[in-house]
Amino acid sequence: MEAFRKILKKFEKVSNHLQESAALSSKVKRSHFISSDKNNEQGLVQVMKLVDEVESTFTKHFAGSDRKKAMKFLRPQQPKESHTITFFAGLFTGSFVTLFTVYAILAHFCGIFSSTDGEAGYMQTVYPVFSMFALLSLHIFLYGCNIFAWRGTRINHNFIFEFSPNTALKRRDAFLISASLMTAVVSALVVHLLLRSAGVSQKHVDAIPGALLLVFTGLLICPFNVFYRSTRYCFIRVMRNIALSPFYKVLMVDFFMADQLTSQQYELVHGEPSVTDSTAKAHGTHCVLLHGGRIQSAPLRDVRYIEEGHDVNHLANAGKYISAMVAAAARLKYAVEATPLWFAIVIVTSTGATFYQLFWDFVKDWGLLDLSSKNLLLRDDLILKNKCVYYASMVGEISTISLLTPSRSDYVF
Repeated sequence: MEAFRKILKKFEKVSNHLQESAALSSKVKRSHFISSDKNNEQGLVQVMKLVDEVESTFTKHFAGSDRKKAMKFLRPQQPKESHTITFFAGLFTGSFVTLFTVYAILAHFCGIFSSTDGEAGYMQTVYPVFSMFALLSLHIFLYGCNIFAWRGTRINHNFIFEFSPNTALKRRDAFLISASLMTAVVSALVVHLLLRSAGVSQKHVDAIPGALLLVFTGLLICPFNVFYRSTRYCFIRVMRNIALSPFYKVLMVDFFMADQLTSQQYELVHGEPSVTDSTAKAHGTHCVLLHGGRIQSAPLRDVRYIEEGHDVNHLANAGKYISAMVAAAARLKYAVEATPLWFAIVIVTSTGATFYQLFWDFVKDWGLLDLSSKNLLLRDDLILKNKCVYYASMVGEISTISLLTPSRSDYVF
């Protein structure tokens, strides 16, 4: 009540509308928590009682009776916003645009995009390696966009992913990380091209991607509290849970990250060095296990989730990943033994895995394609008001699969 009085007093002082202020004050005095009791103290007691009930219920059901953990979600202490993050995000974004322009000009004058054998080798070896780093930066940028959309639709993603509000990434933090990583990647591309044009030994020039990988790995495992240590260690913990899913409890963030990795199978295979491609032709069985190992943790994760007493539908979700593994194995076997029989097997397994994944994404995950819904081919409850977003998402996923369907038989989609 005192807070309302101060607000009305400030409004009266600024606007000089005494009558409107008096009317608002009378409405406040007739509010439920004030007029329902004999005095203001009893009304305050009623409010505090409701607050205590909400806190106790949340602590019991969502925090495992740990009040300290519950208060981190109910009464988080938000850190002060700093303009430093915005400044550096803009600085690295501008640096990335400038370096990318410089690289495009240098590549044009050096004839990188020509059709000669040497330049074609550059395109086949250098670009796939650096594209892996660019893919990581792109995922972080899209995660920042997701945070922006979640905040706009009032989705508490920190609670869903069980992140601490004090250390969780904000959208500006994600944009800063993405811009800084892309600046480092494009800088390495420029240095690589300059050294290559200057006639430096190919052995030393090709060590630049490896050096960039070592820098990224060292930064990821750095024990010092610099560059978002809590987020880096959370990422390592999630990757550990994905790799060893049968032995660790499955969390929502593990599902989210595993689905992101599974959707990038084609890019992961495309980014492998040419050595792996040549090995695939000589040792097909070994590479089947290598590529299948990327997604084998997904069905194991679903089995673990079933063992913990959750929905049995996760067994069908595991079938989606198993079908992708079967399609990958068939493609790699066809790369070694290109016979009509294996070609037919590739067509059947790849088509089945594709339609299985589309059905699961549209119907099971998104709840779309509901013929009985009041929204055409959508579900009844929509978070976003603009229905075109959902239609564009469905068309975009189908188009992405069509565009990323590999022309080479040793790629997996």
